[in-house]
Amino acid sequence: MPDLLIELFSEEIPARMQARAAADLKRLVTDGLVEAGLTYAAAAGFSTPRRLALSIEGLSGASQPVREERRGPKADAPDKAIEGFLRSTGLTRDQLETRADKKGEVLFAVIERPGRPAAEIVAEVLARTIREFPWPKSMRWGAGSLRWVRPLHSILCILSDEGGAETVPLEIDGIVAGDVTRGHRFMAPEPFSVVDFDDYEAKLKSAFVILRPDERADHIWHDATNQAFAAGLEVVEDPGLLTEVAGLVEWPVVLSGAIGQDFLDLPPEVLRTSMKEHQKFFSVRNPKTGRIERFVTVANIETRDQGATILAGNGKVLAARLSDAKFFWENDLRIVAEGGLAAMAAGLANVTFHNKLGSQADRITRITALAGDIAPLVGADAGEARKAAEICKADLQSEMVGEFPDLQGLMGRYYAKAEGLDDAIAEACEAHYRPLGPTDTVPDAPVSIAVALADKIDTLAGFWAIDEKPTGSKDPFALRRAALGIIRLILTNDLRLSLDRFIDAQLLRHKIELNREEANDDDIDTLEEILAEIGKYGVFGSAFRAVVDARKGKNGKVVDDIGKRVPDVSDDLLSFFHDRLKVHLRDHGVRHDVIDACLAMPGSDDLTLLVKRATALSEFLGTEDGENLLQGFKRANNILTQAEEADGVEYSFGADVKFAEEAEEKALFAALARASEQLAPAMEAEDFGKAMSVMADLRAPIDAFFEAVQVNAENSVLRRNRLNMLSQIRGICAGVADLTRIEG
Repeated sequence: MPDLLIELFSEEIPARMQARAAADLKRLVTDGLVEAGLTYAAAAGFSTPRRLALSIEGLSGASQPVREERRGPKADAPDKAIEGFLRSTGLTRDQLETRADKKGEVLFAVIERPGRPAAEIVAEVLARTIREFPWPKSMRWGAGSLRWVRPLHSILCILSDEGGAETVPLEIDGIVAGDVTRGHRFMAPEPFSVVDFDDYEAKLKSAFVILRPDERADHIWHDATNQAFAAGLEVVEDPGLLTEVAGLVEWPVVLSGAIGQDFLDLPPEVLRTSMKEHQKFFSVRNPKTGRIERFVTVANIETRDQGATILAGNGKVLAARLSDAKFFWENDLRIVAEGGLAAMAAGLANVTFHNKLGSQADRITRITALAGDIAPLVGADAGEARKAAEICKADLQSEMVGEFPDLQGLMGRYYAKAEGLDDAIAEACEAHYRPLGPTDTVPDAPVSIAVALADKIDTLAGFWAIDEKPTGSKDPFALRRAALGIIRLILTNDLRLSLDRFIDAQLLRHKIELNREEANDDDIDTLEEILAEIGKYGVFGSAFRAVVDARKGKNGKVVDDIGKRVPDVSDDLLSFFHDRLKVHLRDHGVRHDVIDACLAMPGSDDLTLLVKRATALSEFLGTEDGENLLQGFKRANNILTQAEEADGVEYSFGADVKFAEEAEEKALFAALARASEQLAPAMEAEDFGKAMSVMADLRAPIDAFFEAVQVNAENSVLRRNRLNMLSQIRGICAGVADLTRIEG
């Protein structure tokens, strides 16, 4: 069985596209070959800046002959029906067979396709792959119609076995496939031929090309760390940069240079970001001081002066770049020294956050108020939380963040320290953006938590207030990420918060701003009173009713409209949190129906309480006692529901042990009495482990009851008493969770 080698040789492919392109080449070619009837043993794709390569081992030499029978219309069917069948099969009328059937004579097509040689199939599949290749961006050149990421120069396509190599006949836009490739652009530009993959890879390496991206990356990291170690330093790890640089060179030559003394006092993150963004340099750190003192660059060529000229040129460019960074740093520090971060933040009044939600300054005002409300509940000082919220976005106006947006927050921390603000406030400037994703670190300092929660709650409340929620896969404002961030902040720090209260408060703040022009002064006063009352009552409805009743009808249409809409919007946003929580807990093994069962209980806006309840219930239902109790509950609930529907009454009162006849019936009465006595204090104390233990004790007496006792007895007194006892089972279980929502 032959092996197949393909190489598509072009001008430089952007590093960010290479890995995906190698995978696409492998997928498209192998899928096409299999669809055409060929099989293979193994396949691997490779990429360098100037080539995509594919090696397929153990390819079948030809496809197998195929015989297919297809049933058509009746022999006396209309001509149009028969013509359509002929078109679909590619046959003529005289090539069809007529066969007897139960309903008469039916036409059959027997289609025989002979086997095809592998070379013919490969040529067909590769031509289609090249013409339809899914580049994110592509171009045309010259007079041809072919589109490729960069001009395509040559195609290598050979089938090889013990008897030698065979070039696959293929031509695309004047490019004829052959067995020839080229090595390094400068160090080995002459063409050479190859006979198989091993020969290809070996000759490429002799021509200063390392084919495998992971081998290039390992070579870069090995040389870089060795050079740093020799100087008593360490290379700052950056897997993304390493992958990118490995995609920029075919023959990596690692060079290390020094950073000018004038720049060593810049924050290390500034040095790292500037060198990475502008020049793809690795940072080399002094482990004793934490300072970035040197850099590593990767050239694509060996030089007679061992890279001295390259380093000199890179050093000049680096000095210019770092001079800009130093200017930004010093200018920002001057502004902070003259007026503090408050002066830097003043310009945010002219920066629009969203055309319906006002400026960044408006947003900061709302976040500041909410952070002060949240602070006492997370162990933070309210004054510090408000101060941190006031300046947490100030660095968005700094020149440094203007040049390097990825440094937002981090530069705020540096500038806050320069102003002499408390460490808690400085830390909040950086940490309030977190967590940015499911693996990002979660702030644990109280002030940082307060500001981070306020920032994310305000964002969500704002977009819900203007009805711009995520739809389907579209989420342009990263609202799902914000909700998950709030969930992780609460759960990781084991916070006990009534989320509904803060959603209501922030929705109302947004509604006040959105209606300020339309509302009169009395309306605004009423709404602001309601906002103050939410702090007392904890929910919008009670606060609204208290203020509106006290004002005795002095409220306008704006107040009435907000009173009607905010509760629905608040409930919808809380449901959004619950949906995100289901996704989060699913990754931790908690099923969505278990969460639904717990959502039906009071306090569903306390996410920590909700998760503790759901986790305990999930663990309980995973036991034999839990599974059997669930079945017993469902049986009791089904019998009770059917009886209530049939009788038109509710059986929820009056079960009495004096009417019990069977021993199992009496035992269940006793077990329910014990459970009722023990369950309430356990749930009140949030001792869900104890509550589940109480539930587990019910499993055996419920099972025994259903095995020995007929609920729908002929005696109406017994039947009513037993149905009321089933109602006790339902009521006790409902004190833990709504088990009717559990599937299975």
